Amino acid sequence: MDYESNSWIWEGVYYYPHLFGGLMVTAALLGLSTSYFGGIGHLPLPFPWSNSGIFHKKKSGKRRVRVYMDGCFDLMHYGHANALRQAKALGDELVVGLVNDEEILATKGPPVLTMAERLALVSGLKWVDEVITDAPYAITEQFLHRLFHEYKIDYVIHGDDPCLLPDGTDAYAAAKKAGRYKQIKRTEGVSSTDIVGRIMSSLKDQKTCEDQNGTDVKRQEESMSKDSHISQFLPTSRRIVQFSNGKGPGPNARIVYIDGAFDLFHAGHVEILKRARELGDFLLVGIHSDETVSEHRGNHYPIMHLHERSLSVLACRHVDEVIIGAPWEITKDMITTFNISLVVHGTVAEKSLHSERDPYEVPKSMGMFRLLESPKDITTTTVAQRILANHEAYEKRNAKKSQSEKRYYEEKNYVSGD
Repeated sequence: MDYESNSWIWEGVYYYPHLFGGLMVTAALLGLSTSYFGGIGHLPLPFPWSNSGIFHKKKSGKRRVRVYMDGCFDLMHYGHANALRQAKALGDELVVGLVNDEEILATKGPPVLTMAERLALVSGLKWVDEVITDAPYAITEQFLHRLFHEYKIDYVIHGDDPCLLPDGTDAYAAAKKAGRYKQIKRTEGVSSTDIVGRIMSSLKDQKTCEDQNGTDVKRQEESMSKDSHISQFLPTSRRIVQFSNGKGPGPNARIVYIDGAFDLFHAGHVEILKRARELGDFLLVGIHSDETVSEHRGNHYPIMHLHERSLSVLACRHVDEVIIGAPWEITKDMITTFNISLVVHGTVAEKSLHSERDPYEVPKSMGMFRLLESPKDITTTTVAQRILANHEAYEKRNAKKSQSEKRYYEEKNYVSGD
């Protein structure tokens, strides 16, 4: 007997023994032999039974695996996005726990972004299905019980880097003890601590340059500044594919285009991208090169380099495709090549250092440009200014974190005998 076509019989015996037994008795009374009944897969059943699906437990009806990953997600970067992408791959639905501002302040120091801004960033990621906004920094047994029963979580996920409480203990000890913990690989080359360091270095060097007398000295200092906070991230085509939707626009799709630096990807970026996507069927985002950003924003920008910024934008659920290294001016040839229907730009943006030709002159002349009201007034500069205003607290936080991680690895190596 073919198992695929008749497996519902045995599932029916297991899940509905009394009903299935009644069917057997009915068949016997009708004079059907057991050998004939063995071929019931070909025996017509009354309509209510044959179409009700009470015997047929479809594979698609299997309960979906729900995984949980938490974090502060302050200064959201592509490392956070990649961690959540990996977490989603371990289940069917990803629930993200967002640690509130009070918990972050008590355990790590003041957050750079507010809860509302961090929520916009996390919920804007394409791999996130649900967000819990009152997640504790430490996963206690009480909170684990809530995760397992209220949110139906199967596994708690975290990276292979240490997450330590102020007393030096493992924040995920309870989940590991319960046997409901899974680990993913940390994305190398970036961290919130690293980004804060880049910003602090950039702003300090910028101030130094402003205090210098003489153009040659200034240029030399700017060059040194640019090298002092360079990213160690090495992009690969595989990573870009992992973040990409992998789908192009349909033949009659309305393609909307928006461009920018998208440096220190923040809540303002997410909201304007969402509004742009709502105006068409496909959102194409142009990301300016590092050289273009430096030319128009100043030599100390961008904080994140081109491929880092590209991954952050690609991770956004509202984005369909990006142009890596898009030109500053939008030409007619570019509009034709990408079949662009509408070009948009937000009302809140960084100011250019040059008052030159309008980069949107061509789409404006073609009647296909639209200025969008930006939902938030946050910019890359305002984020950097927040860090500068609290630089002492952030430097202490970074130093404290480095010390705790160093102690953790020393103890780990000592126990393993390395």
